[in-house]
Amino acid sequence: MNRKKWNEIDWGITLVPLGIIILISIALMWIPEKAQKVIRCFNNFFVNEFGFFYMLLGLGILIVAIWLAFSKYGNVSLGTVEKPRYGNFRWGAMIFTSTMAADILYWSLVEWAYYYESTPFGAEQMTLAEKQDMASAYPLFHWGPIPWAFYILPAVAYAYMIHVKKRNRQTLSEACRSTLGNCVNRWQGRFIDIFAVVGLLAGTATTFSLATPLLSGAVAKVFQVKETKFLSILILFIIGIVFMAAVLWGMKAIAHLASICVGLFVILVGIFFFCGPKVYLIETGITAIGTVVQNFVHMATWMDPLRLSGDGGTGFPQTWTIFYWAYWIAWFVATPFFIARISEGRTIKQTILGGLSCGLLGTYTSFLIFGGFGLYQQTHGIVDVAGDLAAGESPSAVILQVFDQLPITEIALVVLILAMIAFYASTFDAITLVVAGYSEKKVEQAEEPRKELRIFWAFVFLLLPIALMFSESTLSMLQTISIIAAFPLGLIMILIVYSFFKEIKADSTKRI
Repeated sequence: MNRKKWNEIDWGITLVPLGIIILISIALMWIPEKAQKVIRCFNNFFVNEFGFFYMLLGLGILIVAIWLAFSKYGNVSLGTVEKPRYGNFRWGAMIFTSTMAADILYWSLVEWAYYYESTPFGAEQMTLAEKQDMASAYPLFHWGPIPWAFYILPAVAYAYMIHVKKRNRQTLSEACRSTLGNCVNRWQGRFIDIFAVVGLLAGTATTFSLATPLLSGAVAKVFQVKETKFLSILILFIIGIVFMAAVLWGMKAIAHLASICVGLFVILVGIFFFCGPKVYLIETGITAIGTVVQNFVHMATWMDPLRLSGDGGTGFPQTWTIFYWAYWIAWFVATPFFIARISEGRTIKQTILGGLSCGLLGTYTSFLIFGGFGLYQQTHGIVDVAGDLAAGESPSAVILQVFDQLPITEIALVVLILAMIAFYASTFDAITLVVAGYSEKKVEQAEEPRKELRIFWAFVFLLLPIALMFSESTLSMLQTISIIAAFPLGLIMILIVYSFFKEIKADSTKRI
C-alpha cells in the first residue's frame, strides 16, 4: 500500500477500537473472575435502572417506521436509478442472510426451551398448553417486527444519506450531520464512530461465542472427532477464510453467497418439516402467531416491576426482551448500512415494508419449523430439552439431541454445518464491507472499501470471540456485554433518526 493510500485511512477509527478490543480480550483471558465481576455490576446498573429505555426505544422505533412508510415521505426514492439495483428475491435474500441469519438458525433451535419452564407475565404456574403457547410465541416476538425495525428504520436514514445526499463518509456520525453540524468533524463525531465500532465488535463477539460451539459439536459428531476449544477456533478461522475469499469478489460474492444460503436453509427446513410432525408444526405455528398478535402490546411493555421488591417477580423481560433489544441495537452500527447500500432505487415505503416482510418471512419460518420440531419432542416426552438446559447441559448438546430424533441425522447435520458457515460468511462479509468504510476517510457511492481493510477487520472480528471461549463465558455474561454496548448506541440511534427527519423535512420544503 503506497503512502497516499495510507493517508486515506482513518487511523483513529481503525486502531482505537482494535486497542480496546485487545484490552478486553486480555482481561477476559487473564483475569476472567474480576472481568466477570465488573460486567455483572454493569448489568445490574443498565438492566435494573435503565431497562425501560430499551423497551420504550423498541416500541418507538417500530411505530415511527410504520408511520414513515405511510407518510408523505413514503414515496421518496432512495436514489436516482430508474429501477432498484437488485431484484426482489436477491434483495430479500441478502437482507435475511447478511444480517442475523446464523443467529436466527441457532436460536430457533433452542430459544423456546428457555421459555418453556419460565413464567412470562408473572404467572405462578402454567398448564402444558400454556407452556407450549408461550414457548412458541415469545421467540417470534423477540425476532419479530420490533427488532427488524431496529435495522430497517436506520437503513432508510443511511440510504437517504448515501443515495440521495451523496455523502462520501459512511459512518454513524455523518448520519447526524444535520443536527451536529461541523461537530461531526471534531471529537464528538469521532467519539460516536469509535464507540460504534467497539459496540459492533462486542455484539458480533456474542454471536460467534454462542453459536460456534454448536458448529463444533456438529462437526465432532459427523466426523467422529473430539470436541475442543481448539476445534471451535479452527472453525472460526475457516469461516474467516470463507468470507475473506468472498471479499475478493465484493458485492457480487455477497449476492451469490446469499442465494446459496437460502438454498441450504430451504433444504434444512424441508428436512425438519417432512421428517417431523407436519400437522403439529402447522397448528403450533398458527397458534404462536395468534398469541403474539393478541399479546403484542403486553409483551412490548411488560417490565415486571415486582422483581424489584422480590414479591413474585421473575425478571423475564430483563433477562430476555431487554437483552434481545440490546443485541439488535449493537448490530445497527453496520447491518442497516448494508441494507441501505442494496436498497438503491427503492422508495422509503418499499424499503420499510419490504425489508420487514423479508426479515419476518425468513425468521418466522426458521422459528416455527426448527423450534416447533424441538417443542414437539419436549411436549411428547421424547427429549427433555428444557430440563437438560435447566440442569446445566450446554445448548449445543441439547440441540444435537434434537437432531438425533431425525431419521437422517448425519445428513441434516452436514446441511446445518454448511448452512451456518455460509450464513456466517455472508453476514460477516457484509459487515466487514461496512466497517471497512468507517476506516476510509472518503468512499464514493459506487465504490467499495479497499480489500486490505476488509481482511484486517475480518481478523479483528475473531479476537473477542476467541477470548470469550477461553474465559468460559456464561450466557448471562454474553447477554450483559450486548446490553452495555447498546445503551449509548440507542441514544445515537435516536439522534440519527431525528437528524434524518430534520433533513428530509428540509429537503421536502425546498422541493415545494
